[in-house]
Amino acid sequence: MEKLLALYEQWAGKQPVRVEKLPGAGSNRVYYRMWGEDEQTVVGVIGTSRDEDHAFIYLSNHFVSCKLPVPKVLAVSSDELRYLQTDLGSLSLFDALSGGRNAGGRYTVQEKNLLVKTIRELPNLQIRGAMGLDFTHCYPQPEFDRNSVLFDLNYFKYCFLKATDLDFHELKLEANFHLFAKELTSEKSNAFLYRDFQARNVMLDAEGHPYFIDFQGGRKGPYYYDLASFLWQASAKYPHKLRRELVYEYYESLKNYTEVPSVHHFVDRLSQFVLFRTLQVLGAYGFRGYFEQKKHFIDSIPPAIQNLRELLKLNCFPYPYLMDLLRRLTELPRFALIEQPAVSRADGYKTTDANIYHAHPQDGPATFSKYDGKGPLVVRVYSFSYRKGIPDDESGNGGGYVFDCRSTHNPGRYEPYKQLTGLDEPVIRFLEDDGEILTFLESVYKLADAHVRRYIQRGFTSLMFSFGCTGGQHRSVYSAQHLAEHIHRKFGIEVHVEHREQGIRSILK
Repeated sequence: MEKLLALYEQWAGKQPVRVEKLPGAGSNRVYYRMWGEDEQTVVGVIGTSRDEDHAFIYLSNHFVSCKLPVPKVLAVSSDELRYLQTDLGSLSLFDALSGGRNAGGRYTVQEKNLLVKTIRELPNLQIRGAMGLDFTHCYPQPEFDRNSVLFDLNYFKYCFLKATDLDFHELKLEANFHLFAKELTSEKSNAFLYRDFQARNVMLDAEGHPYFIDFQGGRKGPYYYDLASFLWQASAKYPHKLRRELVYEYYESLKNYTEVPSVHHFVDRLSQFVLFRTLQVLGAYGFRGYFEQKKHFIDSIPPAIQNLRELLKLNCFPYPYLMDLLRRLTELPRFALIEQPAVSRADGYKTTDANIYHAHPQDGPATFSKYDGKGPLVVRVYSFSYRKGIPDDESGNGGGYVFDCRSTHNPGRYEPYKQLTGLDEPVIRFLEDDGEILTFLESVYKLADAHVRRYIQRGFTSLMFSFGCTGGQHRSVYSAQHLAEHIHRKFGIEVHVEHREQGIRSILK
C-alpha cells in the first residue's frame, strides 16, 4: 500500500486526502478509490501478476488512443504491479439491471435501452480496438486457438462432468472435443476477443453510456465468443425474445465496422460458441461449486443446465456422442428445475422424492392431508376490481393469495391510458418505466415460487392468486398476466388466467 501511495504522490504531487478499498472482483487485484484535495478521484490498483498488469496497461493505452470507452491509465510503477486509472464511478451495468434480473427476466424499457447501448458498442471495441494492436502483449496467450478450446472442454470434463458420476466413453468424447475445437477455430479472425465480457465489467456514466473494464484477458479471436458470453450468461435471465433482439442489434452494429456473413451463417456460428461457452462456464461452476463449495456457483448450475437444454433442442451440432452425453446430463435428477410430485407406493403409503419435512423422532409418524398426492397442480390467476369484490374460489379450497396493487402508480389516472388495459403495450411501458410494479412483483414472485414448488411436491391440485386494483383494468391485469406467465415458464404447469372485469380468459399449457 505504501508503494501505491508513493505512486499517487509522484503523479499528483501530494498524498491523497482519503483512500477507500473497493469491493473485491474476480481477480487477485486490489482496488482503491483515492481522493485528492479537489475531491477528484482516481482508482489505484495493486496487482500480483506483472504480465497480467502489463496486458491491461498496454491494452488500455491502445484503446484510449483509438478513443474507445475504457479507463485511462494515469501512472504506472516501474515494476508494473501498481498503477492509477481514471475513476468510472460505482454503477455497473450488472447493478443497473438488478430489477429485471430479480423480476425473473422482465426487463423495463430503460434496462433494455442500456443493454442495446452496450451490445451496439461492443463491435466498436472488438473491430476498431484490434486495428494496430500488437497481440503479443496479451496474457496469458495472444490468440484463441485449438489448444485453448481443448483446455476449456477438458476443464468441463474433469471439473463438472466427472463430478456428476455420469458414465461416458472418454475416447469417444475426446474425439468429439477435437471436432468441436476444429469447428470453433475454422474461421480466422482479427477481432479483439474480450473473453470476460459480462455486465459486471461494464460501467455506466451519468448519461448511461457504457465503459469497458477488466479486459486484460483478451486476445485475438472470433467476435461470436463475446456475444455468446454476454447474452447466455445463466444468471442474467435474458428471455429468448430479448436475446433475439440484442443479437439483431449487435449484427446491425457490426456492419458499421467490418463485412459480415449472412444472417444464417452468423446465427449458426453463434450457436456453436453458445454451446462452447455453456460448457466452459459449467466447468467453472463445477470447480468453484463442487470443489470449493461456493454457494453462488452451485446456485448458478441449474440455470446453466437449462440453457443447455434449450441449445439441445436446436439439433444443429455435428457431434453425436457429445450431444447424447449432454442430453443424458440434463436428465439427471439433480438438475431437475422442479421437484417431482408425490407418488403412491403399492403398500398405500405416500412417499416423495424430496424430504420435505424434517420431523423429530419423538413426534412419531406423520399423517397426510387428504389432498396429498392427487396432482397435477393447476394454478388459477385472477385480476379484479375491489369495487366488485374478491373472486370466488371454485375449487372448494377456500381461496388463496390476494394482492392489493393499489399502492403502485396508476396509469388509469392519465387520459392516454384510460381506454387501455394492462395487456396493452403503452400501459406495460408506463408501468415498467415507472418501476413500482416491478418492485411489487419481486416479492410476489418469491412467495409464489416457494408455494408452487411445495404444492407440486405434495401433489396438490389447485392454487389461486388474485390481484386487485381500483378498476381491475391496468395494474391488476398487468400483475396477474405476468405472474401467470412467470409460473408457467418456470414450472411448466397449467395456469388459468382470468381478467374478470375485462371478460378475458386464457389457459397456459
